[in-house]
Amino acid sequence: MDHMNATLPQPGERLFSLDFYRGFTMFLLIAESTHLFDFLIAPSLQGSFIASIGEQFHHHPWNGLRFWDLVQPFFMFIVGVAMPFSFGRRWAQGDSWETSLRHTLYRSFMLLFLGWALYCIGPGKITFELWNVLAQLSVTYLIAFLMMRKSFHTQLGFTIALLLLSELLYRLWPVSGYNQPFVPDANFGAYVDMLLMGKLSQGHWVAFNAIPTTAHTMWGVLAGQLLLSRRTAAEKIQRLLIAGAIGIVLGYALDPLTPIIKRICTSSFVIVSGGWCLAALAFSYWLADVRKVRAIPTFFAIVGMNPLFIYLFAETKGTAWLHHLVIPFSGGLFGWLGELPLQIITAAILWGMLWYMCYFLYQRKVFIKI
Repeated sequence: MDHMNATLPQPGERLFSLDFYRGFTMFLLIAESTHLFDFLIAPSLQGSFIASIGEQFHHHPWNGLRFWDLVQPFFMFIVGVAMPFSFGRRWAQGDSWETSLRHTLYRSFMLLFLGWALYCIGPGKITFELWNVLAQLSVTYLIAFLMMRKSFHTQLGFTIALLLLSELLYRLWPVSGYNQPFVPDANFGAYVDMLLMGKLSQGHWVAFNAIPTTAHTMWGVLAGQLLLSRRTAAEKIQRLLIAGAIGIVLGYALDPLTPIIKRICTSSFVIVSGGWCLAALAFSYWLADVRKVRAIPTFFAIVGMNPLFIYLFAETKGTAWLHHLVIPFSGGLFGWLGELPLQIITAAILWGMLWYMCYFLYQRKVFIKI
């Protein structure tokens, strides 16, 4: 059979490529909790090839784009891709739009609650911060659902309108002290944070990012609808790649006019990262669902099937707890190598343990959802 004329998936069918894509993203996210990426840029490694690789696993300090800046867009985009499949299943089983709306409202509330609660764990007290990816996703998920039954042109036009609105608010906001659109902590996003939370993020992140990055989730919905269409696999991949290339080229081309800044999600950043999201989906779909390569995708898909569990475990100091269990043994076996090698080896062991937890649940068909 011609792989590029594969049969179309049904609304309730699970795309293996989506689990692979999600799992790859989550596998990288949980690695952050082991501090492995921090060890790769240790002072003793400065100027080395390893440090240059490690730098790509840290956010750009301001104007620019590194690989790590794409991980959150990947996550929010993947949620959008899954929506036509998950809601298609519900509607095929007879759920009404109103029932789906109630489910969406509940899920958005839970995402917002969890995103807020995670910020209370570090300081050990009740605080009010909305910079977490889950809090951001609670907004983008709800908006994407409300728009997903609209036409392609309406959905695309709406995302462009959101980016234009964000651009204008940043450029034209008149309040003194917050009227410098692309200066850290002196822009419209910082003003909104002071209004909502009475404080600013130490990393210059802003809660208003939920509005422009709604485009990532909505573009994911459009991509999911394309994968559900009657087009051939070749046509789907071609359209994803063309759209991705347009986003990447346009985003970089806009940089002199509107800087690519992930921390305030400028329009150029959203567009260029959206392009990379589409390109990554095209590759994942080709590899896992068209060519049906299973070995490596399955390794990541195991994590992708329990993303909420492993993310919350890592973010609630679960990795630190595992570290206390591992360090006596890793230290005894590898301590003679020196401090930095020991740290890297211990982080790699923790990373493997986090994966195995997902594998343990996968074998028992336990999937944590909201």
